[in-house]
Amino acid sequence: MAQGNNTQISEFILLGLSNDPELQPLIFGLFLSMYLITVFGNLLTILAVSSDSHLHTPMYFFLSNLSFLDICFTSITIPKMLVNIQTQNKVISYEDCLTQIYFFLLFSQLGDFLLTVMAYDCFIAICHSLHYTVIMNPLLCGLLVLISWLIGALNSLLQTLLALQLSFCTVSEIPHFFCEFKEVIQLPCSNTFLNNTMMYFAVGLFGGSPFAGICYSYSKIVSSIGGISSSQGKYKAFSTCASHLSTPSSFYCTVFRVYFTPAITHSSHSSAAASMMYTVVTPMLNPFIYSLRNKDIKSALRKFFGSQKGQLP
Repeated sequence: MAQGNNTQISEFILLGLSNDPELQPLIFGLFLSMYLITVFGNLLTILAVSSDSHLHTPMYFFLSNLSFLDICFTSITIPKMLVNIQTQNKVISYEDCLTQIYFFLLFSQLGDFLLTVMAYDCFIAICHSLHYTVIMNPLLCGLLVLISWLIGALNSLLQTLLALQLSFCTVSEIPHFFCEFKEVIQLPCSNTFLNNTMMYFAVGLFGGSPFAGICYSYSKIVSSIGGISSSQGKYKAFSTCASHLSTPSSFYCTVFRVYFTPAITHSSHSSAAASMMYTVVTPMLNPFIYSLRNKDIKSALRKFFGSQKGQLP
Protein backbone atom coordinates (compact mmCIF):
# COMPACT_ATOMS: atom_id res chain seq x y z
CA MET A 1 0.00 0.00 0.00
CA ALA A 2 1.28 3.44 -0.81
CA GLN A 3 2.73 5.38 2.09
CA GLY A 4 0.58 8.35 1.25
CA ASN A 5 -2.60 6.38 1.96
CA ASN A 6 -1.49 5.46 5.49
CA THR A 7 -3.07 7.28 8.41
CA GLN A 8 -1.93 6.96 12.00
CA ILE A 9 -4.89 5.95 14.16
CA SER A 10 -5.41 7.48 17.60
CA GLU A 11 -7.15 4.58 19.31
CA PHE A 12 -7.87 0.86 19.34
CA ILE A 13 -11.00 -1.06 20.24
CA LEU A 14 -10.60 -3.88 22.76
CA LEU A 15 -13.25 -6.48 21.91
CA GLY A 16 -12.78 -8.34 25.21
CA LEU A 17 -13.69 -11.94 25.90
CA SER A 18 -17.31 -11.76 24.75
CA ASN A 19 -19.69 -9.40 22.96
CA ASP A 20 -22.73 -10.82 24.76
CA PRO A 21 -24.16 -8.04 27.02
CA GLU A 22 -25.62 -10.62 29.40
CA LEU A 23 -22.17 -12.05 30.12
CA GLN A 24 -20.55 -8.70 30.94
CA PRO A 25 -21.65 -8.60 34.64
CA LEU A 26 -20.37 -12.17 35.09
CA ILE A 27 -17.02 -11.35 33.44
CA PHE A 28 -16.75 -8.15 35.50
CA GLY A 29 -17.40 -9.98 38.76
CA LEU A 30 -15.04 -12.84 37.89
CA PHE A 31 -12.12 -10.60 36.94
CA LEU A 32 -12.68 -8.22 39.85
CA SER A 33 -12.63 -11.17 42.26
CA MET A 34 -9.47 -12.64 40.73
CA TYR A 35 -7.76 -9.24 40.76
CA LEU A 36 -8.59 -8.61 44.43
CA ILE A 37 -7.42 -12.12 45.39
CA THR A 38 -4.18 -11.55 43.44
CA VAL A 39 -3.44 -8.19 45.05
CA PHE A 40 -4.44 -9.27 48.57
CA GLY A 41 -2.59 -12.61 48.43
CA ASN A 42 0.62 -11.12 47.08
CA LEU A 43 0.49 -8.18 49.51
CA LEU A 44 0.27 -10.67 52.37
CA THR A 45 3.42 -12.36 51.09
CA ILE A 46 5.30 -9.05 50.89
CA LEU A 47 4.02 -8.08 54.34
CA ALA A 48 5.12 -11.37 55.89
CA VAL A 49 8.61 -11.26 54.38
CA SER A 50 9.21 -7.61 55.23
CA SER A 51 7.93 -7.88 58.83
CA ASP A 52 9.85 -11.00 59.93
CA SER A 53 13.65 -10.88 60.01
CA HIS A 54 13.77 -14.69 59.94
CA LEU A 55 12.42 -14.53 56.38
CA HIS A 56 15.19 -12.25 55.12
CA THR A 57 16.71 -15.08 53.09
CA PRO A 58 17.30 -15.49 49.33
CA MET A 59 14.23 -17.69 48.82
CA TYR A 60 11.84 -15.22 50.45
CA PHE A 61 13.61 -12.27 48.84
CA PHE A 62 12.82 -13.74 45.42
CA LEU A 63 9.28 -14.62 46.54
CA SER A 64 8.55 -11.06 47.61
CA ASN A 65 9.90 -9.77 44.29
CA LEU A 66 7.67 -12.23 42.44
CA SER A 67 4.67 -11.07 44.49
CA PHE A 68 5.41 -7.43 43.63
CA LEU A 69 5.66 -8.34 39.94
CA ASP A 70 2.38 -10.26 40.02
CA ILE A 71 0.59 -7.21 41.43
CA CYS A 72 2.11 -4.97 38.74
CA PHE A 73 1.49 -7.55 35.99
CA THR A 74 -2.24 -7.79 36.67
CA SER A 75 -2.62 -4.07 37.40
CA ILE A 76 -1.66 -3.05 33.86
CA THR A 77 -4.44 -5.09 32.25
CA ILE A 78 -7.37 -5.94 34.54
CA PRO A 79 -8.30 -2.45 35.88
CA LYS A 80 -8.57 -1.10 32.32
CA MET A 81 -10.75 -4.05 31.36
CA LEU A 82 -13.01 -3.50 34.38
CA VAL A 83 -13.39 0.19 33.56
CA ASN A 84 -14.26 -0.64 29.96
CA ILE A 85 -16.97 -3.07 31.04
CA GLN A 86 -18.37 -0.67 33.64
CA THR A 87 -18.47 2.31 31.25
CA GLN A 88 -19.42 0.16 28.23
CA ASN A 89 -16.56 1.80 26.36
CA LYS A 90 -14.06 -0.53 24.66
CA VAL A 91 -11.70 2.19 23.41
CA ILE A 92 -8.04 2.45 24.44
CA SER A 93 -5.87 5.27 23.11
CA TYR A 94 -2.85 4.59 20.93
CA GLU A 95 -0.50 5.95 23.61
CA ASP A 96 -2.11 3.92 26.39
CA CYS A 97 -1.95 0.79 24.25
CA LEU A 98 1.79 1.18 23.64
CA THR A 99 2.34 1.92 27.33
CA GLN A 100 0.41 -1.23 28.22
CA ILE A 101 2.50 -3.24 25.74
CA TYR A 102 5.76 -1.96 27.23
CA PHE A 103 4.90 -2.77 30.84
CA PHE A 104 3.21 -6.04 29.92
CA LEU A 105 6.38 -7.22 28.15
CA LEU A 106 8.55 -5.92 30.99
CA PHE A 107 6.72 -7.65 33.82
CA SER A 108 6.14 -10.89 31.91
CA GLN A 109 9.88 -11.18 31.15
CA LEU A 110 10.76 -10.33 34.74
CA GLY A 111 8.42 -13.12 35.81
CA ASP A 112 10.29 -15.50 33.48
CA PHE A 113 13.64 -14.59 34.96
CA LEU A 114 12.45 -14.69 38.58
CA LEU A 115 10.92 -18.15 38.18
CA THR A 116 14.27 -19.30 36.78
CA VAL A 117 16.22 -17.68 39.62
CA MET A 118 13.89 -19.29 42.17
CA ALA A 119 14.43 -22.69 40.57
CA TYR A 120 18.21 -22.12 40.69
CA ASP A 121 17.96 -21.09 44.35
CA CYS A 122 16.04 -24.27 45.12
CA PHE A 123 18.61 -26.32 43.19
CA ILE A 124 21.49 -24.84 45.20
CA ALA A 125 19.63 -25.28 48.51
CA ILE A 126 18.97 -28.99 47.89
CA CYS A 127 21.91 -30.15 45.77
CA HIS A 128 24.64 -27.94 47.25
CA SER A 129 23.29 -27.25 50.72
CA LEU A 130 26.71 -27.02 52.39
CA HIS A 131 27.72 -24.14 50.12
CA TYR A 132 24.29 -22.48 49.92
CA THR A 133 25.04 -19.40 52.03
CA VAL A 134 28.32 -18.83 50.19
CA ILE A 135 26.83 -19.15 46.70
CA MET A 136 23.50 -17.37 47.31
CA ASN A 137 25.00 -14.35 49.03
CA PRO A 138 23.12 -11.01 49.18
CA LEU A 139 25.29 -9.50 46.41
CA LEU A 140 24.50 -12.29 43.96
CA CYS A 141 20.78 -12.17 44.80
CA GLY A 142 20.66 -8.43 44.23
CA LEU A 143 22.62 -8.74 40.96
CA LEU A 144 20.29 -11.47 39.64
CA VAL A 145 17.24 -9.28 40.22
CA LEU A 146 18.97 -6.16 38.84
CA ILE A 147 20.12 -7.95 35.67
CA SER A 148 16.59 -9.30 35.20
CA TRP A 149 15.20 -5.76 35.37
CA LEU A 150 17.82 -4.42 32.94
CA ILE A 151 17.31 -7.15 30.32
CA GLY A 152 13.53 -6.93 30.63
CA ALA A 153 13.50 -3.14 30.36
CA LEU A 154 15.82 -3.04 27.34
CA ASN A 155 13.99 -5.75 25.40
CA SER A 156 10.57 -4.24 26.19
CA LEU A 157 11.81 -0.84 25.07
CA LEU A 158 13.16 -2.28 21.81
CA GLN A 159 9.90 -4.12 21.03
CA THR A 160 7.81 -1.05 21.84
CA LEU A 161 9.97 1.27 19.72
CA LEU A 162 9.64 -1.12 16.77
CA ALA A 163 5.86 -1.17 17.26
CA LEU A 164 5.91 2.63 17.30
CA GLN A 165 7.16 2.61 13.68
CA LEU A 166 4.11 0.70 12.41
CA SER A 167 1.35 2.39 10.42
CA PHE A 168 -2.31 1.52 10.97
CA CYS A 169 -4.68 2.33 8.14
CA THR A 170 -8.07 2.25 9.84
CA VAL A 171 -9.61 2.01 13.29
CA SER A 172 -8.25 -1.30 14.54
CA GLU A 173 -10.04 -3.88 16.64
CA ILE A 174 -8.03 -6.05 19.04
CA PRO A 175 -9.80 -9.36 19.82
CA HIS A 176 -8.55 -9.32 23.38
CA PHE A 177 -9.16 -7.70 26.77
CA PHE A 178 -5.83 -5.84 26.65
CA CYS A 179 -3.25 -4.76 24.07
CA GLU A 180 -1.67 -8.16 23.58
CA PHE A 181 1.56 -7.62 21.65
CA LYS A 182 1.09 -10.39 19.11
CA GLU A 183 -2.43 -9.24 18.26
CA VAL A 184 -1.37 -5.60 17.86
CA ILE A 185 1.45 -6.26 15.40
CA GLN A 186 -0.92 -8.28 13.20
CA LEU A 187 -3.07 -5.19 12.58
CA PRO A 188 -0.81 -2.71 10.66
CA CYS A 189 -0.93 -2.17 6.93
CA SER A 190 2.85 -1.59 6.95
CA ASN A 191 5.47 -4.35 6.81
CA THR A 192 5.73 -6.24 10.12
CA PHE A 193 8.49 -8.70 9.18
CA LEU A 194 11.04 -7.12 11.53
CA ASN A 195 8.51 -6.94 14.38
CA ASN A 196 7.53 -10.60 13.99
CA THR A 197 11.17 -11.68 13.73
CA MET A 198 12.16 -9.81 16.87
CA MET A 199 9.06 -11.03 18.74
CA TYR A 200 9.74 -14.71 18.02
CA PHE A 201 13.44 -14.26 18.71
CA ALA A 202 12.70 -12.63 22.08
CA VAL A 203 10.12 -15.25 23.06
CA GLY A 204 12.50 -18.04 22.05
CA LEU A 205 15.51 -16.52 23.83
CA PHE A 206 13.92 -14.98 26.94
CA GLY A 207 11.22 -17.63 27.22
CA GLY A 208 12.97 -20.78 26.02
CA SER A 209 16.24 -20.24 27.89
CA PRO A 210 14.62 -19.67 31.32
CA PHE A 211 12.31 -22.64 30.72
CA ALA A 212 15.32 -24.85 29.92
CA GLY A 213 17.03 -23.58 33.08
CA ILE A 214 13.97 -24.41 35.18
CA CYS A 215 13.72 -27.90 33.70
CA TYR A 216 17.42 -28.54 34.32
CA SER A 217 17.23 -27.30 37.92
CA TYR A 218 14.21 -29.41 38.80
CA SER A 219 15.60 -32.49 37.07
CA LYS A 220 18.66 -32.26 39.34
CA ILE A 221 16.40 -31.64 42.33
CA VAL A 222 14.26 -34.69 41.56
CA SER A 223 17.39 -36.78 41.11
CA SER A 224 18.68 -35.59 44.47
CA ILE A 225 15.33 -36.27 46.17
CA GLY A 226 15.47 -39.84 44.88
CA GLY A 227 18.37 -40.43 47.27
CA ILE A 228 16.30 -39.60 50.39
CA SER A 229 15.91 -42.73 52.51
CA SER A 230 12.72 -41.69 54.31
CA SER A 231 9.61 -42.43 52.24
CA GLN A 232 7.68 -39.69 54.06
CA GLY A 233 10.43 -37.15 53.42
CA LYS A 234 10.65 -38.23 49.80
CA TYR A 235 6.88 -37.87 49.32
CA LYS A 236 6.86 -34.41 50.93
CA ALA A 237 9.76 -33.24 48.76
CA PHE A 238 8.17 -34.58 45.57
CA SER A 239 4.79 -32.97 46.37
CA THR A 240 6.51 -29.63 47.03
CA CYS A 241 8.41 -29.82 43.73
CA ALA A 242 5.25 -30.80 41.85
CA SER A 243 3.32 -27.82 43.23
CA HIS A 244 6.21 -25.45 42.48
CA LEU A 245 6.48 -26.79 38.93
CA SER A 246 2.79 -26.17 38.27
CA THR A 247 3.30 -22.39 38.03
CA PRO A 248 6.09 -22.31 35.41
CA SER A 249 4.46 -25.19 33.53
CA SER A 250 1.11 -23.45 33.12
CA PHE A 251 2.85 -20.13 32.42
CA TYR A 252 5.16 -21.39 29.68
CA CYS A 253 2.67 -23.79 28.07
CA THR A 254 0.11 -21.04 27.54
CA VAL A 255 2.73 -18.47 26.46
CA PHE A 256 4.17 -20.83 23.85
CA ARG A 257 0.65 -21.76 22.71
CA VAL A 258 -0.34 -18.11 22.25
CA TYR A 259 2.86 -17.04 20.49
CA PHE A 260 3.83 -20.10 18.45
CA THR A 261 0.47 -21.51 17.37
CA PRO A 262 -0.38 -20.30 13.84
CA ALA A 263 -3.32 -17.89 13.82
CA ILE A 264 -5.12 -20.01 11.24
CA THR A 265 -5.39 -23.00 13.59
CA HIS A 266 -7.26 -21.29 16.43
CA SER A 267 -9.65 -18.39 16.91
CA SER A 268 -8.79 -15.08 18.53
CA HIS A 269 -11.18 -15.80 21.40
CA SER A 270 -9.40 -19.08 22.17
CA SER A 271 -6.11 -17.16 22.17
CA ALA A 272 -7.57 -14.63 24.61
CA ALA A 273 -8.81 -17.44 26.83
CA ALA A 274 -5.34 -19.06 26.77
CA SER A 275 -3.75 -15.72 27.63
CA MET A 276 -5.88 -15.58 30.78
CA MET A 277 -3.82 -18.44 32.21
CA TYR A 278 -0.55 -16.51 32.33
CA THR A 279 -1.96 -13.00 32.71
CA VAL A 280 -4.60 -13.58 35.38
CA VAL A 281 -4.79 -17.14 36.74
CA THR A 282 -1.06 -17.77 37.37
CA PRO A 283 -0.47 -14.50 39.33
CA MET A 284 -3.56 -15.30 41.39
CA LEU A 285 -2.37 -18.82 42.26
CA ASN A 286 1.28 -17.94 42.96
CA PRO A 287 0.70 -16.78 46.58
CA PHE A 288 -1.12 -20.02 47.41
CA ILE A 289 1.47 -22.24 45.71
CA TYR A 290 4.63 -20.56 46.95
CA SER A 291 3.72 -18.62 50.09
CA LEU A 292 0.42 -18.91 51.94
CA ARG A 293 0.76 -22.69 52.40
CA ASN A 294 4.23 -22.14 53.83
CA LYS A 295 4.37 -22.51 57.61
CA ASP A 296 7.03 -19.78 57.96
CA ILE A 297 4.87 -17.29 56.04
CA LYS A 298 1.79 -18.20 58.07
CA SER A 299 3.76 -17.89 61.30
CA ALA A 300 5.06 -14.45 60.28
CA LEU A 301 1.54 -13.26 59.44
CA ARG A 302 0.18 -14.53 62.77
CA LYS A 303 2.96 -12.69 64.62
CA PHE A 304 2.33 -9.49 62.66
CA PHE A 305 -1.43 -9.41 63.10
CA GLY A 306 -1.06 -10.57 66.70
CA SER A 307 1.28 -7.68 67.48
CA GLN A 308 -1.01 -5.21 65.69
CA LYS A 309 -3.99 -6.51 67.69
CA GLY A 310 -2.02 -6.17 70.91
CA GLN A 311 -1.28 -2.49 70.15
CA LEU A 312 -4.97 -1.64 69.82
CA PRO A 313 -6.43 0.30 72.80
